[in-house]
Amino acid sequence: MPADTTPGPDTGSAPPPAPRHASTPVSVPVTTEAVSVTGWGRTAPTAARLVRPRSYAEAAAAVRMCGARGGIARGLGRAYGDAAQNAGGAVFDMTGLNRVHTIDAICGTVLCDAGVSLHRLMEVLLPLGWFVPVTPGTRHVTVGGAIGADIHGKNHHGSGSFSRHVLSFELLTADGGIRTVDRGTPLFDATTGGMGLTGVILSATVRLLPVETSLVSVDTERATDLDDLMARLTATDHRHRYSVAWIDLLARGRSTGRAVLTRGEHAPLDALPARARRHPLAFRPGRLPAPPAYVPEGLLGRTTVGLFNELWYRRAPRARIGELQTIPAFFHPLDGVPHWNRVYGRAGFVQYQFVVGHGREETLRRIVRRISERGCPSFLAVLKRFGTADPGWLSFPMPGWTLALDIPANLPGLDTFLDELDEEVAGAEGRVYLAKDARLRPELLGLMYPRLDEFRRLCAELDPGGVFTSDLSRRLELREPARRPTPPLSRS
Repeated sequence: MPADTTPGPDTGSAPPPAPRHASTPVSVPVTTEAVSVTGWGRTAPTAARLVRPRSYAEAAAAVRMCGARGGIARGLGRAYGDAAQNAGGAVFDMTGLNRVHTIDAICGTVLCDAGVSLHRLMEVLLPLGWFVPVTPGTRHVTVGGAIGADIHGKNHHGSGSFSRHVLSFELLTADGGIRTVDRGTPLFDATTGGMGLTGVILSATVRLLPVETSLVSVDTERATDLDDLMARLTATDHRHRYSVAWIDLLARGRSTGRAVLTRGEHAPLDALPARARRHPLAFRPGRLPAPPAYVPEGLLGRTTVGLFNELWYRRAPRARIGELQTIPAFFHPLDGVPHWNRVYGRAGFVQYQFVVGHGREETLRRIVRRISERGCPSFLAVLKRFGTADPGWLSFPMPGWTLALDIPANLPGLDTFLDELDEEVAGAEGRVYLAKDARLRPELLGLMYPRLDEFRRLCAELDPGGVFTSDLSRRLELREPARRPTPPLSRS
């Protein structure tokens, strides 16, 4: 998924140096295939031409030949909605660019291709005593996708989003040039969170986190309701590197918003039992059987999810300190179940994630109550606190509270209900996460992302022909219309 460039009229920045261009001719062979593409939520499939470049030259050739419907980069397909789809156009599968070029074990940086996954980085880096600085709920995302969506994790309150740890990246632009993009430049801020619309990320240099072991020391506690949960997070989040709460959105009455709160720190070597110290940096993710290809509709209804939520809450300890967990167990429990998105059936699911700022807690309370009263059957619902925002113009995190939940897409009246929540979020000066969105209305986008016009201007300057486009960008009008040559007037 998803140097400077000539800035838009209001950026006030000096023009960048000219990009270098690939010298390879357009005739470079590129593997292509006609496919039907969806996001991880498996909704709204569209047909596209999948292009699989295996080199920077092939990527440049693919961009030059993408056609009138343009193209968009795609990684491992973990964006939930239509961010990496392009109906009738090209989709660039960047996973073939997957080399780890250089690891500086002294300074703690890695230079790698954009198609390298966080999973692969963990395999390579953990034995050397380094960890990725930010990881979302899955390690099966590419570095390019992490930058394009400016992903966040359980440590945003202290560490920010992924872009904070990116020193520079190389960007293939619409003219076939390759720009080195450094932190603090307009193009860096437009690309981090820009959903692939400024160009194709080819490689990146990322700052890493030192660790002594591959285990996490985890504290777990139960919160009786939403106010109890927010009070615990506010009072003690600063003491923990990682913090997240699973929240029961079917609980009602005095239990509305009850939750299981987990915090973690990378375990030091002296916290491990003697046997585990023999291989303190071992990384061996396990796997469970995948769900069947066909799952009956309605399996995740209110009754079954309500039972699951009750059991999950009751089995959690009231308070437990220092439990040692593996990195996959703490960060990526669902990665152990291949294709877990199938459990929602053929209709798929919508993941809805929003953020509202500090001081807007009443909006959060009201939305949680509405979801509970509506009976949305969500067993994957998490609440976190965000810290200081990073400068990406379309980056999602902002200081405040973020709630994410999965909802079966065939739930009656879901679109209308979520439209109403969108209006509440926008009215509270919050925003919806574009990397997970599948149905936001475009008229609310400018209220949620106040730098949208700057983003549109930069894209228009950098890519006037609209080469980089996606189903998401068309649906939300993320770009200004491409400047096409005006046809001559006909004469009668």
